[in-house]
Amino acid sequence: MSETFKVRLGIEAARELEIDVEDPEAVSTAFEKAVAGDEPLLWITDAKGHRFGVAVDSIAFIELEQPEQRGIGFGAS
Repeated sequence: MSETFKVRLGIEAARELEIDVEDPEAVSTAFEKAVAGDEPLLWITDAKGHRFGVAVDSIAFIELEQPEQRGIGFGAS
């Protein structure tokens, strides 16, 4: 019996796709190259190794968020 892989496709319903990545600059660079090279898909690999292909023409914006700094203790930081 062969292995099976799960494939999930979003069909024009998602407004935003949030992916946890380890190197956000790599995503930014890949997006710039895809737009400049007329590539139809932007491929992003998340922190768990899952790959996502997103149609470049459907991307309205990309936000690169800094990790949240957590404080120690019970007080507000």
